[in-house]
Amino acid sequence: MKASDEELTALVMATKNVAAFGELVRRHQGVVRGMLHRMCRNHALADDLAQDTFIRAFEKIGSFLGTGTFKSWLCSIAYTEFLKSARKRKSTDRAMERFGSGMEDSEAPRDMGNVVDLDRALTTLKEEERVAVVMCYSCGMSHSEAAEATGMPLGTIKSHVNRGRAKLQAYFAEAEVIAS
Repeated sequence: MKASDEELTALVMATKNVAAFGELVRRHQGVVRGMLHRMCRNHALADDLAQDTFIRAFEKIGSFLGTGTFKSWLCSIAYTEFLKSARKRKSTDRAMERFGSGMEDSEAPRDMGNVVDLDRALTTLKEEERVAVVMCYSCGMSHSEAAEATGMPLGTIKSHVNRGRAKLQAYFAEAEVIAS
C-alpha cells in the first residue's frame, strides 16, 4: 500500500526522513517544474527554482499545517521562489540598462511556422493572469488552492483565470485565422 502525502509529510516532520521527502519530490516535481517553466519561460531557471523550492520545503516542512493539500503548499513555496527570482532579474535588468549594456534575449520565442505554442501565448498574459491560469489549468489546482498558494483572494484568482482564459482564446482564434 502506497503512503499518502499526509503520511509521508508526518514522517518527514517527525524524523526528517529523507526517503519519505524524496517520494514527495518524485510525486510533485512534474507539477512544480511545469508551473515554474510556464511562469518564467526558461527551462534552466525553472529547474533551478524547483530545486530551491524543494530545499525550502524540506527546511520548512514543520510549517505545513495540513489545512490544504501538500501540493498547494508546495506550489505556494514555488510561487514565492518565482517572485523572489523575478525581483532579482528586474533589479539586474535595471542595473544593466544603467551601464548601457543590453542583455541578449535568449528566451525570445522562436519562429515555429504555423505551430501555435501555448508557452508563447502565455507570454501575452499579465504575470498574475499567467500564474493563475498555469496553477489552475496546467497544475490542476482548484481556484481555492491557487488562492492559498499565491496568497491572493479567491475572487481575484477567479478574475485572473477568466481574463487569462479569454485572452488565450482570442490569441488562439487570431492565430488560427492567420494560419488559414
